[in-house]
Amino acid sequence: MLQATDITARFQHLQGTIDEAQRACQGDAPQEVRSCIDRLSQEYQQAQPVMQSNDPARIAACVDRMEDMGDEAKRLSRANQSSPQVEAAVKRVHDELSDFKHKLH
Repeated sequence: MLQATDITARFQHLQGTIDEAQRACQGDAPQEVRSCIDRLSQEYQQAQPVMQSNDPARIAACVDRMEDMGDEAKRLSRANQSSPQVEAAVKRVHDELSDFKHKLH
């Protein structure tokens, strides 16, 4: 189980990874992938108070939802034959969320 400071650090780092994916999607990314990453960014913004709540159950549920969104973004990226840059950025978001989830549980 991660400590509160580790959760905060991982969550803050995640913002940069999501921002990077949004920038990668601004070019030639399929609309479905771009929309999924945008929804993930919105979920990140809504999750900020949860991350500050120090409630392990709420934090885990929030990260689980975001990880599911990362799975969907990765699936859409592959299915829609995204550019290598978009696919790499989406994969980084997915991998980071997956690792975060597994370390929380």
